[in-house]
Amino acid sequence: MFDALVAGVMESGHDLVGVFRQENIKYGFFRRLIHDIFMPSANRLFVRSLGLYDIKANSVNSEKFRREIKKLQADIILVGSWGEKFSAQTINTPKLACVNVHPSLLPKYRGPNPYTRVILNNEEETGVTFHVMDINYDTGSILHQVKTSVSKEETGLSLKLKCCYIAKREVPVLLKSFKYKLKNQISQNEQDSSYYPQISLADTILDFEKDTADDISRKIRALTPWINCYIPYREEFFEFKKYHVSDKYASMPPATIIEKTDTDLFIVCKDLKIIKFSQVKLKRPILRIFNKFYIRKFVEINSKAI
Repeated sequence: MFDALVAGVMESGHDLVGVFRQENIKYGFFRRLIHDIFMPSANRLFVRSLGLYDIKANSVNSEKFRREIKKLQADIILVGSWGEKFSAQTINTPKLACVNVHPSLLPKYRGPNPYTRVILNNEEETGVTFHVMDINYDTGSILHQVKTSVSKEETGLSLKLKCCYIAKREVPVLLKSFKYKLKNQISQNEQDSSYYPQISLADTILDFEKDTADDISRKIRALTPWINCYIPYREEFFEFKKYHVSDKYASMPPATIIEKTDTDLFIVCKDLKIIKFSQVKLKRPILRIFNKFYIRKFVEINSKAI
């Protein structure tokens, strides 16, 4: 989203007076300096290639950051995928507003990871919303909103890339809509709002007794590529690289392991469809050297993945 917003502003013809990278709040001064010199991030290389002013501060809520914004005489702070909550003082620092770019159709899917939640909930559409920031998360007045479809093969990553492309394309449209003041502000309808917290460990565990093959496939796609999903087995968990939903149905109860190899598990889902999980490995690194032995010796055919 950082690259998308930078490119969008530059294509709009407006002056991009400075950028503030996530690394500033992630690392301390010396560690960030070492990273920037010897292991520069993609964002750092992008900023340097364009010759942009790279704001140095340790937080958007620091006095140093606010001084920089005032010195640069910034009209707007454009925010995307930021990890801090903005204070009221920071929100009021630019001349016009802080504008957040949120990858959902607000007021629906407020919160830190709408890409994943939209897919998990089997939505057919989502979008990108530009809104004025206030002291709460994702609640400010809407300035501009664009819809996009969610395909049946969508992953968290593909949906993120789609939303970033929309954001880049729509930044010039947004900036063209106002010069000296914000226009066309629409208050969010709280009755239509929904908020989803960050993904938890419990969200990553596959439940074959409760979920159909489509449910499980959707969960895996939603979390790809950020978080692994896990197959529970007794007191251990398995990771996997690939999966395939079979057209065949089983006669065994849900969660039953009906077939195995040294690296594959075939498991029955709630709707009795079978999923083949390939390149299966134990989650605990210390046990992975015994992976094939463990599957051969301890994973039993007709036992349950619970």
